[in-house]
Amino acid sequence: MMAMLWLVPALPLFGAFILGLFGPALGARWSGIIGTASVGFAAALSVWIGLQWLQHPPIDNVVVQSLWAWVTLPGFSVNIAFYLDPVSLLMMLVITVVGSLIHLFSTEYMEGEAGYSRYFAYLNLFVAAMLLLVLADDLLVLFVGWEGVGVCSYLLVGFWFSDPENGYAARKSFVVTRIADIAMLLGLLLISTQLGTLNIQAVLHSAVAKWPPGSTLPVLAATLLLIGGLGKSAQVPLQTWLPDAMAGPTPVSALIHAATMVTAGVYLVVRTHVLFVLAPQVLEAIAIGAAITLLVAAFAGLVQSDIKRVLAYSTMSQIGYMFLALGVGAWPAAMFHFLTHAVFKALLFLSAGTVCMRLHHEQNIFAMGGLRRELPLAFWAFLIGAASLAALPVVSAGFFSKEMILGAVFPAPGLEPGLGPVLWSAGILGALLTAIYIFRAVFLVFFGTVNTEVSGSYGLRIALPLVVLAMGALGVGWLETPKFLGGRRMISEMLAPATGVFAAAPGAILVPLAGAVAPVLGMGVAWVLYRRGIWQALAARPPGIVVCLLRSGFGFDAVYGVLLEIPYLWLVRVLRQDPVDLIFVALERSAVALHLRLRGTQNGRIRRYAGWLMAGSVATVAMLLFG
Repeated sequence: MMAMLWLVPALPLFGAFILGLFGPALGARWSGIIGTASVGFAAALSVWIGLQWLQHPPIDNVVVQSLWAWVTLPGFSVNIAFYLDPVSLLMMLVITVVGSLIHLFSTEYMEGEAGYSRYFAYLNLFVAAMLLLVLADDLLVLFVGWEGVGVCSYLLVGFWFSDPENGYAARKSFVVTRIADIAMLLGLLLISTQLGTLNIQAVLHSAVAKWPPGSTLPVLAATLLLIGGLGKSAQVPLQTWLPDAMAGPTPVSALIHAATMVTAGVYLVVRTHVLFVLAPQVLEAIAIGAAITLLVAAFAGLVQSDIKRVLAYSTMSQIGYMFLALGVGAWPAAMFHFLTHAVFKALLFLSAGTVCMRLHHEQNIFAMGGLRRELPLAFWAFLIGAASLAALPVVSAGFFSKEMILGAVFPAPGLEPGLGPVLWSAGILGALLTAIYIFRAVFLVFFGTVNTEVSGSYGLRIALPLVVLAMGALGVGWLETPKFLGGRRMISEMLAPATGVFAAAPGAILVPLAGAVAPVLGMGVAWVLYRRGIWQALAARPPGIVVCLLRSGFGFDAVYGVLLEIPYLWLVRVLRQDPVDLIFVALERSAVALHLRLRGTQNGRIRRYAGWLMAGSVATVAMLLFG
């Protein structure tokens, strides 16, 4: 069965190929079937491989499948090969299973939309690129998948390109992530020149053998790779593209935000964690930046009125928690939160999409209300997802993974003394704010009076993914539990061969207690503010400076506009007639002038032609005789 690993990315790639060539001719029904079936079969194959792995683990818990040589140069080679270990296995399972559910949801959600087959071609290509990224045995092959994901996100965010705002959002996401990718590419060049290879395992072994911990080269290489990861995962200061990416269809938002693109940075750090261990300064910067990101996003989420933007900022915040775990070396905790986040965030986006679909695509939460009786399935699905996002104790998957992260952050033995409790406090504050803003959305959307008429209906293709994901959001957290709930270590033990054994240092009772109390307190605050009508009163008033600042995500776009966009546009205008261009313009004009002069000699007068011929002959003879 392991020999069929190559089929996992090949199936969605083949689906994208068929839909790209024949999609319009196949029609909507067959386009949906091919797009969903290709990812569905990949998911079934991934599950089967996972079961075989658990029953009969391979030697060293690694399977390497080499397909063909791609680049062969003296002293440097790149093979197209897949590397399956517990980390890539977990990523592969989440991508394919959650991706297949999103595809199924899309078949009904996108019915009647122009470009239906094009949509599924993009979606299949996105999944194939992400699978290539996580299964790659070589950093250059990983980079191909990395760029493929970026291109597909551009195509999907701008799917409704007839609206200029959607085109702008797609360009913004593309440009911001390309800036980060340039740094990552420089990191790959540095690694290849210094270590002579881009094979991931060879790079890690060579780095340990040749680079002393804390020296310049590992710090520089880790920093450049980190910048690439920050761009993909929308972390400060490269987070501005993510809220605008909500311009795409809601299932696209679920795919980008849940199981694929935004977690690529997390995967990159975990996959190359040996290199980051050699750069402790970079790990500390990761932890501090993650704390800043999760708080910035959480505060911004408090004042958003668009339900999809609320979820977008929550994604930034939750990825911040993953990076917080990475910063303290808690690799299994980051991957566990990746797993739970993939499930509950897909559930939140799809249930939000169900609500918007039944409200004539209305996305303003203040225009909703009273929908828990009108849309009971969407209500319960969104409520379960919200509970998991807020990390409500015991009843939600998010509680277990966030508790695991916070438990690892508080002692933080690898960081500066006293920094761990500060970062833990930021995580607790983020948990409190998360519960407030997500239950603010729950109460405004599903409680109170109905403000927008509900229309239409949805069928099994909408309901089934919601039910499956809701079950996951309730149960997947029990794969890894704290000691006071049994101490199950399934995720940590599974990942141990790839990430090392993880055991959080025991902390005071305050650590788990605060992690349990903060979300409950946040939910209570949201209820009080909702019941007293404070949210509605604030929405009715003109926004103040603080609200505008938070709504804009702390004004990063404005700052970048002043510091980068305006100077760049000014430079473009100044250099429109730059000296280099003037040289070529002068050459062009000289050639045109000479052409006009010579054209005047072509006048049809035979005697003049003969005269010039005679003069040329005499000049030639003279040069030969007297030269």
